[in-house]
Amino acid sequence: MNRARRWLSRSTADYEPIEGPAAFEDEDGPLTSHTESNTPFSRSVYWVFFILGVSMLWAWNMFLAAAPFFRQRFQPDKWATAHSQSSILTVSTATNLASAFILAKLQESASYPRRIIVSLLLNIIVFTVLALSTIVLKDASVKVYFGFLMVMVFGASLATGVNQNGVFAYVSGFGREEYTQAIMSGQGLAGVLPSLAQTLSVLAVPEEVGETSPDASRKSAFFCFITATGVSSLTLAAFVWLMKCQSLHAIDNHSDSFNTDQPPAKNVSLRTLFSKLHLPAISIYICFTVTMMFPVYTSKIESVRDSPDTPRLFQPAAFIPLAFFFWNAGDLVGRMLVLNPRYSLGHHPWVLLIFAITRVWFIPLYQLCNINGLGATVKSDIFYLFVVQLPFGVTNGYISSCSMMGANYFVPADEREPAGGFMSLMLVGGLATGSVLSFFAPGA
Repeated sequence: MNRARRWLSRSTADYEPIEGPAAFEDEDGPLTSHTESNTPFSRSVYWVFFILGVSMLWAWNMFLAAAPFFRQRFQPDKWATAHSQSSILTVSTATNLASAFILAKLQESASYPRRIIVSLLLNIIVFTVLALSTIVLKDASVKVYFGFLMVMVFGASLATGVNQNGVFAYVSGFGREEYTQAIMSGQGLAGVLPSLAQTLSVLAVPEEVGETSPDASRKSAFFCFITATGVSSLTLAAFVWLMKCQSLHAIDNHSDSFNTDQPPAKNVSLRTLFSKLHLPAISIYICFTVTMMFPVYTSKIESVRDSPDTPRLFQPAAFIPLAFFFWNAGDLVGRMLVLNPRYSLGHHPWVLLIFAITRVWFIPLYQLCNINGLGATVKSDIFYLFVVQLPFGVTNGYISSCSMMGANYFVPADEREPAGGFMSLMLVGGLATGSVLSFFAPGA
C-alpha cells in the first residue's frame, strides 16, 4: 500500500499545473476562473470558436441525415444497400485517423490558420459537388455513384482531420481554455440539431403517405449537402474575420488585444507530448472508444410500446432519431457544464481517467433495452432515454471537454499548439478504435 501511495504521489506531482488558475474579465464583467493567460477574454472570439466547432461535425452529421437518400439510391444493388453505411464509416475513420497522425507529426513551420482555411474550402467544394450530384448523377449506375460517394467521403474526412488538427492547435495558442470549451459546445450543437430535425420531419409527414418518393428524397439530400456548404462558408467568413482582428491586435470596438508576447511554438515529438499528457490523452481516447458503441445500439433499440395504436413518436421511424436527440442533448449539456470551473476535472487527470473507464458499464445497460424489437429486460422507454441515453451523452461531453481543456495546464506556453494537435489525434484515435470495436458490440 505504501508503494502504491508513493507511486500515486509521484504521478500526481507530474500533473501539477504549470500555470495556476486566475480570474478573468471581459466587457460584461468577471466570468469565471481559468488558465492564466495574458490574452484577454472576448465573447466575440468565443463565438467564432463555437461556430468552428459546429462546422467541424456538421458535415459528418449531414452524411447521417442523408442516409435515407443513400439507401434509396443503392436499392437496386443489395451489396451496396447493405454496406453503404459501414463503407462510409470505414473510409471516414481511416482517413480521419491517418490525416490526424500525419499532421500531428508535421509541426515544423506548420501554419494552423492555413490548415483551417484549406479544410473549410475543401468542405465547401465537396458538399457543393455532392449537392449537384443529386441532380447531375441521378441516372448514374449504382456502382458509379457508390464510387463517387466514397471519393466524396474521403474528401470530407480529410477536411475534417485537417480542420480538427488546425483548430485545436490554433485555439491552444490562445492559452484560454474557455475557447476550447466553445469548440466542444459547438460540436455538441452540431449533433443536436440534425437529430431533432429528423424527428420532427418524420412527425410532420402524415403516416398514410408511406415511403418517401425518390424526388422528395433527392431534394432532402440536396438540402442537407447545400446546408453543409453554407455552414462551412459562414465559418470561413467568421475565421477570416478573426484572423483580420488578430493581425490588428484588436477585437471588436473594445480594444481587446491578442497576446503577442507568447513564445513561438516549437517542434515537440509525440512521445514527449504523451509523456506529459498521457492521463488526459488516454482519458479522451477511452471516452470516445466507449462512446462509439452508442450508434450501434441506438439504431437498433425500439420502443417497448408495440400495440397497434402506438403513437407515431414511439414508432421506429421517429423513436430512433428521438433517442439520438436525447444522447446528443446530453452530450451538449456535458460540454456546457465545464463553463463553471468548479465542475471541471481538468486539474485531476487521474479522476478523469477513472471516470472514463467506468463508462463501460453503459454497454450492459443498453442490453437491458428492446434491441431489434426482441423484448427488453427493463420494459421502460423512460429507463432507456433518461437512465441510459441521456447520462451516456452527458458523460461523453463532460469527459471530452475536461480532457481537451485541461491539457493546457500541463505544458508550457510554447508547447500548447503541438499539444492541441496531439489531443486531437487521441480523440480521432478513440473514434477509430471504437468504430472497429462497434462491429463486435455484445447483443447488438
